[in-house]
Order: sequence, then structure tokens, then C-alpha cells
Amino acid sequence: MSRRERPAKPALTREGIVAAAVEVMQAEGLDRVTMRRLAQELDTGAASLYVYVRNTAELHAAMLEELLSQVDLSPVTAPGDWRDRLIKVLWSYTAILFERPALAQSALVTRPNGPAYLSVAEGILALLSDGGVPPGRAAWAVDLLLHLATSTATEQGIREQAVDAEDEQDALAAALRAAPPESFPHIAALGPEELLSGWGPDRLTWAFGVLINGIVGTPRPEPDTTAGA
Repeated sequence: MSRRERPAKPALTREGIVAAAVEVMQAEGLDRVTMRRLAQELDTGAASLYVYVRNTAELHAAMLEELLSQVDLSPVTAPGDWRDRLIKVLWSYTAILFERPALAQSALVTRPNGPAYLSVAEGILALLSDGGVPPGRAAWAVDLLLHLATSTATEQGIREQAVDAEDEQDALAAALRAAPPESFPHIAALGPEELLSGWGPDRLTWAFGVLINGIVGTPRPEPDTTAGA
């Protein structure tokens, strides 16, 4: 086929690059999302992509932003207790990252800043406002709540995919069970049956509740007006 007979390639756009990156991640994993691999997917040169995305960190942030558009924010305006509604939003966010632990790990250090992230933050702030949390405290709480969700999704998602995760869990349970009471009385009293119990929805829901109740009951520290005096 001559060059004139070939169909024209679709024009490159940032949105198209990000969509292709998400597709490659879903099919092959985040480590395969490179500029060279995307260039191959989009039938272009890698250098052309840098016009739209400066580096891999920016690409990961854009991919996260794309996925955050899937967070269910309907609980924000639904009836019911504000704490329960907030936990539902946080669970939706966590579930999206849980399926993509490598991207969740990247999200711990890469911050999205697009409209999808802003919508999630706005929803959390609205729910905290419904609960009477003071604005300054709520401002700090957004990062704290999302950090718990992101770190949990990273840890549990990676462990789910690890081939030796079950062996590690068994080894930890055996160590807890064998802990001598004279040296570790509290560990021995609880044992692995308690210390390792509840991994899953119940434990994370409890953790969200603990954090939310702590936010409600813990004022922000007052600024140190003597600094620099």
C-alpha cells in the first residue's frame, strides 16, 4: 500500500495518550507503560509524546486522574449519616486503586490535580462540613483520609498479587503464636487469631471510622506566634 493509500493516523492528543496508557496498564501492567511502548501503541515516535506529557510522573498523575473520574460521589448528596456516606466515598476510591496496586503506589508520591481529583476532594470536604468539622481541620483531613485509602490499596493490592504472600502470612502467624509470654505478654494473650483478624472490608471500614472520629475530636494545633520573635 502506498503512503497516499494509507488511512490517516488520528491526531495525537493528551487525552488519547492517557487513554492508551490506561489500556496498556490494564492489559500488561504499569511497568509496561513507557513512552516507547505508548509510541508503539499509537504508531508514532516517542519524542512526539513529550509534547503532551513531560515525563512518566506526569503520565502517572494523568492516568490516576482518569481513573478518579470513576469514583462514586453519589453518597455526597444522598440521605443518611454523614460518616457512613463519607466511608462509602472512600471505599469507592480505595476499590479503584486496589485493582491497580502499582498505580496506587505511584499515587502515594504523585498528586493528580485535575477536575476528577478536585471533585473527590470537594465531595470529602462537603461531607466533613455536613458533620460540623471546622474548615481548617477539614482541609487537613482530606489528605489524611486519602492517604489511608491509598496506602491500604497499595499494600493489600500488592500482597494479593504476590506469589509468596500466603507463606509470609503463615510465617507471621507462627511467630506470633510462638512468642513467649514472659517476653511478649500482650502478643501472647491476643495471638494471631486476634492480631491478624479482620483483614478486608471490616478492618478498613473500622479504620476509616477511627480516623473520622479522630478528625472530629482533634483540633488543629494553634500556629506558633513566637517563632522568629
